[in-house]
Amino acid sequence: RIVLSFDFPFYGHLLRQVTIATGGFIFTGDIIHRMLTATQYIAPLMANFNPSYSRNSTVQYLDNGTVFVVQWDKVYLQGKEDLGSFTFQAALHRSGRIVFGYKEIPVPVLQISASQHPVKAGLSDAFMVLNPSPDVPESRRRTIYEYHRVELDTSRISSLSAVEFTPLPTCLQHQSCETCLSSELTFNCSWCHVLQRCSSGFDRYREEWLSYGCGQSDEKTCEDLAEGGHYSAPPGSSVSVSPGAVTSPTASLFLDSLTTEDDTKLNQFAGGEGSSLPSQSAGAPIPTGTVVGIVVAVLVLAGAILAGIYISGHPTSSAALFFIEPRPPPPPAMKFRNHGNHGSYAEVEAASQEKEGFVEAEQC
Repeated sequence: RIVLSFDFPFYGHLLRQVTIATGGFIFTGDIIHRMLTATQYIAPLMANFNPSYSRNSTVQYLDNGTVFVVQWDKVYLQGKEDLGSFTFQAALHRSGRIVFGYKEIPVPVLQISASQHPVKAGLSDAFMVLNPSPDVPESRRRTIYEYHRVELDTSRISSLSAVEFTPLPTCLQHQSCETCLSSELTFNCSWCHVLQRCSSGFDRYREEWLSYGCGQSDEKTCEDLAEGGHYSAPPGSSVSVSPGAVTSPTASLFLDSLTTEDDTKLNQFAGGEGSSLPSQSAGAPIPTGTVVGIVVAVLVLAGAILAGIYISGHPTSSAALFFIEPRPPPPPAMKFRNHGNHGSYAEVEAASQEKEGFVEAEQC
């Protein structure tokens, strides 16, 4: 995972972190999940490469402040090393321009098998849906939907060739209501006065866009939007939305179980394990009583060990003689007798102790 020295605009979103994959692509998402190859990628040549096959195989990157370059150099396909090595790169320019350069492509890309790993070339972005409904299984609560993709014609990828992507204007680049509604370069742009954001409704902020009721007003002027734009979602409210609600995560997470909607395969992929995150943060404070108890226990144990060492080394000392001194026999056990119908003691049944139950709560 690499932190860029500049903001890279990707589909209108300013990225500062990317993840370099050995499989010939750059992952642009915030949430690391099992289906990295399905959405949110910049892929000059996504395939099942194995850089550990040869000492000459490397994956290198360079960031000079205006362009970020990743080069897969002399990498071989897993199980197909006899086909030869591949050398190619992806350059992300500060302006949003993307260039794929291919130096060595020993075989046609169409001949690369996709059975063990997807084979793709192009761009893709997606948004995430979080469904908090208790009726939805935990493994299906997080879903990523791909909203746009650019696919290269892999038959045209060859040695000593290059492909350039020039970004089109997006609604997110407009910073005011006037420029948003009057824009002629972008299409289907709406202004949300509550969020102070221009959007088409299909980007990584889609869940927030729907949660605040943006894009549903019939007013066409900025004055009308300002008058009716005082709605805000109530604190702690859960908004259940149809496919297409996304949040922009601020922290990087690893989710083994994440349903992914991929347009190439209209199946939803979900893992069955590892979907729950710890419910207690790692930095939670430890109670003072617990700390004191631990310290006392350690001191008592250390004292007992030191006393044992001292006695074993000084068998004639007073402490050693104390432990080997004979003790008087214990008094005889007290006997209870019954006199008539009056019992000398009453038998008391131990109260049944009910085991406290714990319900394991899983956090989304």
